[in-house]
Amino acid sequence: MQNLKVLRRSLGATAAVGLLAVQQAHAALPAGVETAITDAQVDGTTLAGLVLAVIIAIAAFKYIRRAL
Repeated sequence: MQNLKVLRRSLGATAAVGLLAVQQAHAALPAGVETAITDAQVDGTTLAGLVLAVIIAIAAFKYIRRAL
């Protein structure tokens, strides 16, 4: 009886995964969307660099203050 419940649950999970895999659609994005995503990536990289520079500057300032 327990084996039957486990089998039923695993078959249900397998069927659900199969349905989700079949329902995925791969549509091509318009060129405007692709350029916007690329621009956002460049902006994000620039922002991450600025944040890293600010963190390093704060750490250096704290280090200098501690040394004095």
